[in-house]
Amino acid sequence: MSDFKPATESFTDKMMEVLNHVEYRRIESSEDMEDVARIRYKAYKMADILPLTGSRLVDDIDFDPQAYIFGVYYDERLISTVRMHHVTPDHRVSSTRDIFPAEIDAFLDAGLSLIDPVRFAADPEVMKDMPAIPYLTLRIAIMAAAYFDTDRVLQLVSPQHAPFYKRVFYAQTIVPPQKNCGKYNIDLTLMATNTREVGRKLLTRFPFFVSQPCERRMMFSRSLETSMPPLTILPTARFVPSGSLGVDLPL
Repeated sequence: MSDFKPATESFTDKMMEVLNHVEYRRIESSEDMEDVARIRYKAYKMADILPLTGSRLVDDIDFDPQAYIFGVYYDERLISTVRMHHVTPDHRVSSTRDIFPAEIDAFLDAGLSLIDPVRFAADPEVMKDMPAIPYLTLRIAIMAAAYFDTDRVLQLVSPQHAPFYKRVFYAQTIVPPQKNCGKYNIDLTLMATNTREVGRKLLTRFPFFVSQPCERRMMFSRSLETSMPPLTILPTARFVPSGSLGVDLPL
């Protein structure tokens, strides 16, 4: 543990305080899905990421059995959303694979499993005043990697956001910036975090990414006993003993 240092104490403390106001919700109901669709539309329209029609943004693979859609709520207000795909050699449904099939199949053909976080969208009215939103939202990807014991977390992002993922998530570039990426209106680059190599360092540096097993189960379990997810899920980072940092990602 002594090999890795946490982020500055003030930043970590601030993020832990923000987490006190946060709840996660796995989106299963049609009413919640409507709210997510609207926030996606608002965010993507402002950034001109995709050609849009109507006033909502939902696609077929939102309903894939290995897709998990989440809403992030701050003081009970929906502020952001993201969709996680658990991608395996036997289940290759992935938004990122639609854009870079050769690269994703290379991972899968090698027997690796992936978390593909896509459809990240934040309420434009909140995002400008709350820079913590990417950390709060992408914390879910770290929990997914731990829960599903995966080898990589993917990042399909615009080149201007690549430095953030490299700095925070130790992401490596898989595909350099490309133009004309499918239906997207923006240039895209593909990056990936090797969770088995950097998991300990990532969680030690950013303790607010840590989670207890119970939180991860509530986020991702779809067993018969838990067919309906909890209405809200509270972050557990502040309840994890400091000695446990860095041990709940695959090693």
